Amino acid sequence: MNQLQKQSLLIIVITGYLCWTACQNNQQKKVSEKITDSIPSKSSKKNNSLQGNFSTQTVLHFDSNKINHFITKYPLFKPLQNDIQKFYASRKYTYAWYDKSGIIEQADNLYNRITNIVEEGLPENILYKDSLTELFQQSSTAPNTENELMLTAQYFDYAQKAWGGISEKETKSLDWFLPRKKIDLPFLMDSLLKDPASEIIKNGYTYRQYGLLKDYLKKYRDIESKNKWAYIQPGNKSFKISDSSSIIPMVREKLFLLGDLPVNSANIVFDKDLETAIKKFQYRFGMKEDGIVGAAVIKQLNEPLDKYIRMLIVNMERCRWVPAHLKNNYLIVNIPAFELFSYENDSLLFTMKVVVGKEVHKTVIFNGDLKYVVFSPYWNVPPSIMKNEILPALKKDPAYLQKHNMEWNGNSIRQKPGPKNSLGLVKFLFPNSYNIYLHDSPAKSLFNENARAFSHGCIRVAQPKKLAEYLLQDDPNWTETKIEAAMKKGKEQYVTLKNPVPVFIAYLTTWVDREGKLNIRKDIYNRDERLANMLIKN
Repeated sequence: MNQLQKQSLLIIVITGYLCWTACQNNQQKKVSEKITDSIPSKSSKKNNSLQGNFSTQTVLHFDSNKINHFITKYPLFKPLQNDIQKFYASRKYTYAWYDKSGIIEQADNLYNRITNIVEEGLPENILYKDSLTELFQQSSTAPNTENELMLTAQYFDYAQKAWGGISEKETKSLDWFLPRKKIDLPFLMDSLLKDPASEIIKNGYTYRQYGLLKDYLKKYRDIESKNKWAYIQPGNKSFKISDSSSIIPMVREKLFLLGDLPVNSANIVFDKDLETAIKKFQYRFGMKEDGIVGAAVIKQLNEPLDKYIRMLIVNMERCRWVPAHLKNNYLIVNIPAFELFSYENDSLLFTMKVVVGKEVHKTVIFNGDLKYVVFSPYWNVPPSIMKNEILPALKKDPAYLQKHNMEWNGNSIRQKPGPKNSLGLVKFLFPNSYNIYLHDSPAKSLFNENARAFSHGCIRVAQPKKLAEYLLQDDPNWTETKIEAAMKKGKEQYVTLKNPVPVFIAYLTTWVDREGKLNIRKDIYNRDERLANMLIKN
């Protein structure tokens, strides 16, 4: 081969290598973009993240049998063994936390995250904490397999606790039947290795409400630590504009601490600024917004901060179970809020008051796809209501069915369509084994109540026509006029949606609204304490 041929061959090899490198970089960029796009973005005030330059070296390896030895020595990591094995098998058992200079800087950030896990609303229950601490006190830079596996196991344990929550078996025991988020621990670690700038760790692998509640958890803990939450002596008198009292400065102080009152003047006279602040407070707690400091407001202001802190921790846990991204359009019914929320492309479109099941007829926490709108529906009386309520009434009054526009339908009873029908003029079906659906109601006055737990389990909506129009907006045949006519027709008519809409029946007693304000509601089904005790046990 002459000199010219050698040079030509060299150019071909170099060109091929550059093309291959560019292709590989482009592939990694696509993977990076896909991962980043799937993670919610929000600002972080504190650089407490794990993002950085993980070791991508491929020279330093360890024996795969070391994983079994490690688990034998640290058996509490046994549930993570398969994930650890999967992660290192994919990288041919090369070190992830070491490079040629020793332990990478990112290990310190991991340690910081783990030792500050209380900020996630979790107890500082760190497995093998002494061994982890000792690891960072060593001076040697040589790769150490046990230290390497300790860091990975601690990372996986942290991710499972902070982003996964308690087990699915435990959540089902709490009657939570919404789909649980699935966490692939090796994927999370691998994503960081491929894309050091990934937002996964910084922003958390959680439903966006989680980070908002976490900020309020810090705020309430700060207030509690400063011992400023003084008790207000209740009396028989209510206070409004122009009234004066020695307790008014105490009310001001608490509203200032909570963020409802921008400036604390310490004035003993009830002024317009205080009235505005009271209304904000009442709104956040689901109370009547009359701007008056009465017994209910004083009682709420006297609740210990520890109660609200526990509520925040409990609802942060519930947020861990929810998928980080709910796609496209969907409806959420939050039971304690007595509210339906409609989301379009992950943005809140509108809200609507609802009536949910009373304590003895709890509305079930689950999800389904809303597929049918039924105009002028029959109400097929559930067997339990027929047995416990209608048949006894029929024995006392043989004309009961006729008086209530009901009829026998085989061996069951149904109520005919019409304005007095218990389901109102329209119902919305998402087939499920709980026999729960959304529907209109002739009892409109109930929507004026602050606490709206009155049903047998189904969910009554305050604006059924608006919901029908929204669900049928993609069908040009269903105009506002036609929808209104079908509701009043008195003849049952099923309409199948072209695009079924996911419905999530949820239970959050605290959440942050689109104005950034913390909302707190009564735990109407007494679920918070049970979950709090389960978290403490775990």
